[in-house]
Amino acid sequence: MGPLTPTEFTPWMSLGGGILIGISTVMVMALFGRIAGIAGITNGVLGAVVPMGGAPRDRDWRIAFILGLIAAPLAFALAGGTVQQTVPGNLLGMAIAGLLVGVGTGLGSGCTSGHGVCGMARLSRRSFAAVAAFMAAAFVTVFVLRHVMGGF
Repeated sequence: MGPLTPTEFTPWMSLGGGILIGISTVMVMALFGRIAGIAGITNGVLGAVVPMGGAPRDRDWRIAFILGLIAAPLAFALAGGTVQQTVPGNLLGMAIAGLLVGVGTGLGSGCTSGHGVCGMARLSRRSFAAVAAFMAAAFVTVFVLRHVMGGF
């Protein structure tokens, strides 16, 4: 893989995205009384498809939420926006990373959106601890991949 390029800083797009995330988080809590954690939402949808102890009664909004995650960049692109997403070509590495993230969200009782966005906004001590743990792990992972293993 070639040299790493810095990510372009887009303050207005970032602000707009943050506002939309905040609005959706508040809407999920206000409308459904649930935390907008992507791991929990996805797990609830998978529980409805794959028998894992019964489907949640609230699967419809979960499916709509995930479809919205997929449809939003498509709608943005159709409106003339540019969607830039880079995906590594290493499928085995992505599969292992996805498995580790899934195990981590299970062990941590939540994910970055659940703990980082919703839990910290509610001043949850457990969420502050979880965010500190996954941020530390992310820093170590990036350091090892970029500086010890030569960049990925």
